[in-house]
Amino acid sequence: MLIAETIRISLASIRGNLFRALLTMLGIIIGVAAVITMVALGTGAQRAIDDQMAALGGDILSIQSSAWFSRGVARDQQTLTTGDALALATGSEHIAEVVPETNARFQIKYGNKNLNVATVGTTPNYPSVHGFELAHGRFFSAADDASRRRVVVLGDEIPRMLEVDAAALIGQKIQIRSISFEIIGVFASKGGSGWRNPDDDIWIPLSTAQFRVTGDEFVQTISARVSDSSSVPMGMLEIERVLRREHGILPGKDNDFAIMNRKQFAESRQEATQVFTYLLAGIAGVSLVVGGIGIMNIMLVTVTERTREIGVRKALGATKGNILLQFLVESTILCLLGGLIGLAVGAGVSALLAKYAGWQTIVTSSSALMAFGFSAAVGMVFGIWPAKRAAALDPIEALRHE
Repeated sequence: MLIAETIRISLASIRGNLFRALLTMLGIIIGVAAVITMVALGTGAQRAIDDQMAALGGDILSIQSSAWFSRGVARDQQTLTTGDALALATGSEHIAEVVPETNARFQIKYGNKNLNVATVGTTPNYPSVHGFELAHGRFFSAADDASRRRVVVLGDEIPRMLEVDAAALIGQKIQIRSISFEIIGVFASKGGSGWRNPDDDIWIPLSTAQFRVTGDEFVQTISARVSDSSSVPMGMLEIERVLRREHGILPGKDNDFAIMNRKQFAESRQEATQVFTYLLAGIAGVSLVVGGIGIMNIMLVTVTERTREIGVRKALGATKGNILLQFLVESTILCLLGGLIGLAVGAGVSALLAKYAGWQTIVTSSSALMAFGFSAAVGMVFGIWPAKRAAALDPIEALRHE
């Protein structure tokens, strides 16, 4: 009953000075809204990384030629060949599928349109390993690769760049380095990963790329999918063993290739994103502390203004505990109301960023509870001093106060 009466009196006091109460809550509102927005951005970034890894495949190992240094500058060296990919595919117990890739940027021409795009030469199992889906047509087959056919599959963005409907491009001809290729398929949108967007690429058979376009037997990358019954570390060890044997690397000598684990790379990105999120949330949380200081100042002013009221209540039998509870509840209610408004503002800003800026934002219940709970704690902590000061007033002196 005492708590209910105390809350009623506190709400009446807040309504009596509504404009001042809103100004007092402003720091809490801004702080909670900032925390909610920052955490929503960080959570959305982590979810985007998870989605990318699910699409790319966390069990895919990427093998690349290692760099050598000349006069302090890193320079690429070509050491991987289709023979290495064949050796991994046929002589590895822990590797299920192998996809060699050669990648270079070439000028393509369709009608009067010219584009400079990344051209990927690869094998027919590329879509299944990397999780690509076709929107139109088909991907090239093993027969296309073996016969070095001039066929090409386009990324989702290429038809838009050419200003042509994707379905209408099937069967049409485009030129790659002035060589005519038939368009046999268009991939569905895959989405970017880091600085690269595969939707802007085109794909041709590996043999066609090596013998008709680049004239180069080397490949830039070999992707290897680890068997379901094996682990990624076992796959990495086996890849190293096979490639060192194929390249004739003596014991004690450095590898001339590098093996990258996409899962570890994604985990590193997630950790960095998480630290950045906590940093931003911490900076935003400073405004909550500032808001708490503002509430403390206003409550101290309120104690001075209501000295006579406090004296009357004490004369009618209110104890120090009653007065302490009243002012503590009042400051806490101010912070809770500010927290609720800030939560709504933060969720609204997150939705606007997602809609108009294209950023992925996720407002979680844990972040909402954290911000709301912290605002309540701020109200209690910064309300203690004014409450104690009010409770300590002498009733006789309080009644004499003008």
